[in-house]
Amino acid sequence: MATTLPPTTTEPAPSAPPAGGSPVRRRPGPSRGKGSPLLRVPVLVGLLLFAAAVVYPLTWMVMTGFKENAEVFGRPWGLPDVLRWENFAAAWEQGIVRYLTNSVIVTAASIVCVTLFSAWAAYGLTRLRVPFSQPILLLILGGLMISPTVALIPLFRLLQLTDLYDTRWELIILYTAFRIPFTVFLIRAYMLGLPREIEEAALIYGASRRQVFWRIVFPLCRPILASAALLQALFAWNEFPFALVFVNDDSLKTLPVGLVAMQSRLLTDWPVMFAALTVACLPLVAVFLLGQRHFIRGLAEGTGK
Repeated sequence: MATTLPPTTTEPAPSAPPAGGSPVRRRPGPSRGKGSPLLRVPVLVGLLLFAAAVVYPLTWMVMTGFKENAEVFGRPWGLPDVLRWENFAAAWEQGIVRYLTNSVIVTAASIVCVTLFSAWAAYGLTRLRVPFSQPILLLILGGLMISPTVALIPLFRLLQLTDLYDTRWELIILYTAFRIPFTVFLIRAYMLGLPREIEEAALIYGASRRQVFWRIVFPLCRPILASAALLQALFAWNEFPFALVFVNDDSLKTLPVGLVAMQSRLLTDWPVMFAALTVACLPLVAVFLLGQRHFIRGLAEGTGK
């Protein structure tokens, strides 16, 4: 009898890998919806409009600082015919540099105090066995509900009794005290996501808690510390009620209050006033542009953890 063989199926031979040795992987096709030009165009237009809404007022302020009064009222949206640097010299004579120096001193000192005290408090609340840690945390976070303007009258009396009234120290202390609750909350959320194995290994090898904090935890918290420092700089640089009520000496006034005093002296000399506003705004804008990468990274990682 003749035997019939079963039909043979021919399978495609596996393709040989390329010369590099790794098989060729097919790239996934373009996803529909994401990256579509129909979605990119409105997003790009919206971002351009938002950038123009932010950049144009700053540019207009700078250009107005180089004009004269006739150009300010005659051609408010046009460019100046000549760059009049004497407006900035007049702003210098009106004391803008003195106000700028006071703001830099108060802001820098409050940034150092807020970041250090908040980092110490956050480390103690997350790493140490502190009695009544949860009530202490709730007490600190309760400071977020206190409005600074509500405490103006009792603080005025307290500063007079402690001989801190009409000094830079009062502003540094107040800016530090009212920003510690939020900064502790921010840094604590970031520290909760840090790995504890490195700290435990350092403690096993004989490191003290102080060394662990300064050499391990503090460097790991640089992104959130940068975010906290920029937020504190924004608050201290623009704070007005405390600087208005608690400082009377013109040589100690910060920029917000000093600009109001300059406006009362200059009356209708708007180019000099805009030159002073330019000097007041540019340092903070430059600091934010330089630190925006760390600012966004710190907030994103802190809120994500």
